[in-house]
Amino acid sequence: MTSLFKLVVQEKDPKKLGSFLLKNGFSHQALIKARHRHGMILVNHKRRYLSFHLSAGDEVIFVSGEEKKNQFLKPSNNPVDPGFETKNYIVLNKPAGVLSIPSRYEDNDAVVNRLMGYFLQQNKKDLKPHVITRLDRDTSGLVLVGKNAIAHARFSKIGKDNFVKKYHAIVHGNFAEDELTGIIDEPIGKEGDGVKRAVVANGKKAQTRYRVLKQVEGASLVELRLLTGRTHQIRVHMAYLGHPLFGDPLYGINDNFSRQALNCFYLAFPDPFDNERKQEIQIKDPEDMSKLWQKLVN
Repeated sequence: MTSLFKLVVQEKDPKKLGSFLLKNGFSHQALIKARHRHGMILVNHKRRYLSFHLSAGDEVIFVSGEEKKNQFLKPSNNPVDPGFETKNYIVLNKPAGVLSIPSRYEDNDAVVNRLMGYFLQQNKKDLKPHVITRLDRDTSGLVLVGKNAIAHARFSKIGKDNFVKKYHAIVHGNFAEDELTGIIDEPIGKEGDGVKRAVVANGKKAQTRYRVLKQVEGASLVELRLLTGRTHQIRVHMAYLGHPLFGDPLYGINDNFSRQALNCFYLAFPDPFDNERKQEIQIKDPEDMSKLWQKLVN
């Protein structure tokens, strides 16, 4: 589908049309598509080239080109749980057991497929999901998805450091009084040829901030914030401290919980479509984690 965006040139903005659009989060690829795939770039309702010189107060209208559709992706009728939604993006609550993006082997019920079905139910069949923040299959919680390529491009311009993701985890063992808060600063790399990761001297820099919220005998409820984004980072760092997650036999023990007890309960980011106003979304932990904690308490 095509999407329309309106912008007003400010005194401090670049005065060359192409530079102005790039500064406002539109990618080079998006500009090319707008010119060559049924899109338009207007200044004060007149078509202009990217070299056009702007003045403060000018109204720029960007109409995106048509997006190519992936003919192999199929919509899923399984439900979507929206946490926050605008015309350009949606933040949804992903259940455990669902991929964020379809894989080569499982391509029919990822977040992307579910959103395709969700858009169809709203009679918005031309919207195309673009996953911006993702979670592992067995991690539940908040995922940000753009509804068009422009949203994906503008969020990409923000940079990963401006996204704040906080998690709740239920882990084995108890923390000492002087270890209830801290930052784990240990590099993470591959362990062997498989998917497993470990703290290794020559790994990539990895930092996780943590705070213990509650403790019962043999278990702790921990709040965590990723300061970097490495594969399995929370799981590896918690195991490194001697506190592997419940439900994570890859890094801990087989405790019969059905999946890793990890939920992304908080997501914050500057909204590129609202003058970078801070958006904060927070949800409750899912029922399976709440029941696990109550069982441990009792």
